Amino acid sequence: MPTDASLLIVEDEPKIARLMSDYLQTHGFDVTTLDDGNAVMPWLEEQQPALMLLDLMLPGQDGLTLCRSIRERYPQIAIIMVTAKVEEVDRLLGLELGADDYICKPFSPREVVARVKAVLRRSQAAEGALAPTDDPAAPVHLNEDGWQAMADGQDLGLTAVEFQLLRVMMRAPGRIFSREQLMDHMYRDNRIVSERTVDSHVKKLRKKINEALPDREIIRSVYGVGYKYQPDE
Repeated sequence: MPTDASLLIVEDEPKIARLMSDYLQTHGFDVTTLDDGNAVMPWLEEQQPALMLLDLMLPGQDGLTLCRSIRERYPQIAIIMVTAKVEEVDRLLGLELGADDYICKPFSPREVVARVKAVLRRSQAAEGALAPTDDPAAPVHLNEDGWQAMADGQDLGLTAVEFQLLRVMMRAPGRIFSREQLMDHMYRDNRIVSERTVDSHVKKLRKKINEALPDREIIRSVYGVGYKYQPDE
């Protein structure tokens, strides 16, 4: 993984922003900081980082609203939510909106660096042990370099988590993945994630595919077991 990856920190507490920025810079990252939610989208129109550390509570637009907007317009950007609210509903909501991970305050700078590296590794790593996804007859085609999924000539506009979920299933057509197995493939840092989060991601993924391929059901649910990619039925 390159150590000069560009990062954006959106944090309105100067001491926390400076602490994260200084520590990440010492580990080779190119870091920009913003302290107002309203400044984020205009900044992203000019440049896109590999990853954002996005605080939940911000002046202007809050972190969850921003997360939703960023996922719609810039699905390739990895997002780590930073929050002092430890309620599981906030964590779950953030992930369902497309965040790749979360960090709870207070945290250690070493934890931040470890989480950033883990998320970037997941975003950039190929699943070498699974079958390739470049079958010319497949109804959906993946551009893994650009994290882009196409169906019937249309860009599905997947979030990073949705792309990872689809990629895992596409590399083993017909295999039934339990929710736990999908979580293991999607989140390699052993974080605690509700099975309902996986269901939410699958629901959104299937909706996007159905909009492009209304006559095909290629992601199927297996009652009581999980999900499978089955394009040839």
